[in-house]
Amino acid sequence: MFAGTNTALITPFLHNQVDGEALRALVEQQLAGGVDGLVVCGTTGEAAAMTLEERLLVIRQVVEQTRGRVPVIAGTGSNNTRATLEMTRKAAALKVDGVLIVTPYYVKPTQQGLVDHFAEVAKIGPPVVAYNVPGRTGVSMTVETVAALAGTKNVVALKEATGDMALDGMMIRAAGEDLTILSGDDFTCLPQLAIGGAGCISVVSNVAPRLMSDMTRAFQAGEIDQARQIHLRLLPLMKALFTESNPIPVKAAMALLGLCAEEIRPPLTWLTAAHLPGLEQAMADCDLRRESSA
Repeated sequence: MFAGTNTALITPFLHNQVDGEALRALVEQQLAGGVDGLVVCGTTGEAAAMTLEERLLVIRQVVEQTRGRVPVIAGTGSNNTRATLEMTRKAAALKVDGVLIVTPYYVKPTQQGLVDHFAEVAKIGPPVVAYNVPGRTGVSMTVETVAALAGTKNVVALKEATGDMALDGMMIRAAGEDLTILSGDDFTCLPQLAIGGAGCISVVSNVAPRLMSDMTRAFQAGEIDQARQIHLRLLPLMKALFTESNPIPVKAAMALLGLCAEEIRPPLTWLTAAHLPGLEQAMADCDLRRESSA
């Protein structure tokens, strides 16, 4: 259901408010770049620093601006099943195409608790993309849990962000035909595609939507060498976008492109000056610049 390049969209702010004009422009920039889907209110979208009202505003505006041209997946997960269900119902009312549900962080649920959590959310309606990111949550799904999710109605995909390709392979094997695996780390997107992954939920595609889209489409078309060349070209940019906690570098990159203001919510801080030259060079190497100066 969800495949190819799906952008984990940033949330542009202006004077500590959601910048609706910039957000709608970002949607058009992404669609012009050929992405296959948009993911809003995730980590890259700074959902943890937004109010409930702000998150719903972002979801509504992106759904309206997208107008069904690509799927919109909304991050509605939390470490509280009841709160997750409530947020998912609100997102469903806004006609999202799917919801991204992170493994409950901090509380460290059992594997059965994870399965039960996702199964409850799946009853609400929108297709569920489970999200495994132990580096941020403190808990990781096992291969057995992935197999259980593959048999859970309306859980359709897994965003896998451990960066462990051996584990990814076992998860893809366990998922079979019932659960698609999406890379949650840009640098593992192409390797995952090679072993049966379906695509990615990408940070880099905020900045380089055309290149990421071309890479996944080239692979899907059997043009493996072209996909490899794009992947290798993008690797320095992928590295530059994670020199500090996501989404610090990607928001700096988007500001350099004139696509958002230089604004990020505390406790995150703006990109340190020492990392700026490397980011600028990586962007230049991918021929990324402000449209007005192109």
